Amino acid sequence: MIALAQAFPDDSLHVADLPYRFSSWAFDFPENVGLWIDARGELVAWSVLQPPFWTIDYAFHRDAGASTHRQVLGWADERARQVLNTASGRPSWFAMAFEKQMDRRRDLEAAGFTCQSDVGEDSWAKVLMARAAAEPKPRPALPAGFVVRPLAGAGEVEAYVELHQAVFESRTMTAEWRARTLRCPEYVPELDLVAAAPDGCLAAFCICWLQQGPQGASAQIEPLGVRADFRHMGLGWAVLSEVLRRAYALGAQQIYVETDSYREGALGLYQSAGFRIAQDVLVYRKDYQGS
Repeated sequence: MIALAQAFPDDSLHVADLPYRFSSWAFDFPENVGLWIDARGELVAWSVLQPPFWTIDYAFHRDAGASTHRQVLGWADERARQVLNTASGRPSWFAMAFEKQMDRRRDLEAAGFTCQSDVGEDSWAKVLMARAAAEPKPRPALPAGFVVRPLAGAGEVEAYVELHQAVFESRTMTAEWRARTLRCPEYVPELDLVAAAPDGCLAAFCICWLQQGPQGASAQIEPLGVRADFRHMGLGWAVLSEVLRRAYALGAQQIYVETDSYREGALGLYQSAGFRIAQDVLVYRKDYQGS
């Protein structure tokens, strides 16, 4: 599944960071994973209903035929209805498309999804940002007693989960999910960073995922966060700049990150680190509650 997405990296929002998403508890429900196999036994498309993100993740081969995307959406629609009142169900599901992917956008609209970029105060759109890998600007000095270092393995998973839940004000991140990321073949411990306060409390985190491709190595930031009571101390920049430095040293030639277009703080941080908008991402929504 990851190899299929990597074969067409320009088609998908999530490629290098798929090991992170594939470690989620969505895969505790294998019936919510769809695979399409051709006559030769080759995987040509896949789809995953991802309850932690409320999203439908998918990828398909460019030569699989014009109807493949519609088949994927049809399967996801059927599964979304079947699991509505279960642990993996959601009242709404979201799918992403780059603004330039007109065929995908038409298929999504035909399948009943509505673009969220202009729906009033709840409007939602994203951007994919890119940065040519190069040595980042030197980071400013950390506050006294703070340190940026790799996560201390499985023994620090619980502390990380508590931090992640606090940052995103959500309990979707679990110890099982985070522990699975550490066992992924693609996981690079040197790119899994935390900022620790003088008392040892974890204050910020940044994970970078590295992949090898036809044009060399690339990487993607997912996720990054700073605990509310430690913000405005330069910790976001500290963990980001250090992970960029390490990814560059490991051979990454291009580094990506996606964020919501309305998050001015995140946009400012990434732009200050040399990221520029590479793609505008449209968010599509379909509601299932009461349908």
